[in-house]
Amino acid sequence: MIIKNERVTNQILAYVKEQIASGEWVLGQKVPSENQLAAELGISRASVRSAYQYLTGVGVLKSRQGSGTFLVDSQADGWDIAQNRITSEDCQDIHKVLEFRRILEPEACRMAAEHCTPEIFAELERCLKQMERGRGNPVKFVRADIEFHEAISRASGNSLLEKSLHKVFAETRNNHEQMNCLIGDYNGILYHTIILEALRKGDGQEAHDKMREHLEVTMRQVLAYEEKEAR
Repeated sequence: MIIKNERVTNQILAYVKEQIASGEWVLGQKVPSENQLAAELGISRASVRSAYQYLTGVGVLKSRQGSGTFLVDSQADGWDIAQNRITSEDCQDIHKVLEFRRILEPEACRMAAEHCTPEIFAELERCLKQMERGRGNPVKFVRADIEFHEAISRASGNSLLEKSLHKVFAETRNNHEQMNCLIGDYNGILYHTIILEALRKGDGQEAHDKMREHLEVTMRQVLAYEEKEAR
């Protein structure tokens, strides 16, 4: 099989699916090296590396130093990058982003209340202080704001939740900076302070409720600004 230049990564994924479906690649087996597969398919090693990195990231392949790369998940459903990954386009609508966050982050707070460590509390305190110092500077303020939320998602102990939120924050940093310019930073600091205190008390329900309230207030502020501008 010779891979065409267009959409090379997706074609490599299709090839891997074919190898699994045919029984050529079996669970636990060492797969061809980047050089071997590149030569076999008539493509660059960089293209194979990109596909292998993606498959490693989603848990299909696993690299073992000194031994090679192995197939550790033979369930090929849901590998289509174009259909399943979170893209910049998905994150353009700040209302949809805030709705997404409202679904996930309150529960992350509830879970974090059970798992917060002294290191996490220290990280949250640092972020809150950076937010206070960053008043009036959207870049600094939003960086600290996002780090605060990501620390909570890490403390939840759920890697799927953590990775999903990290991807959304990475795609929407500029939008959040623009939002900060529009609605200011008062409520952000207020709610982050309250959420941190709830986590310190180990009160998962209060942390959950205040995070949800924080995001709903933000949503209303953005909507009010847009309605005002539309008049």
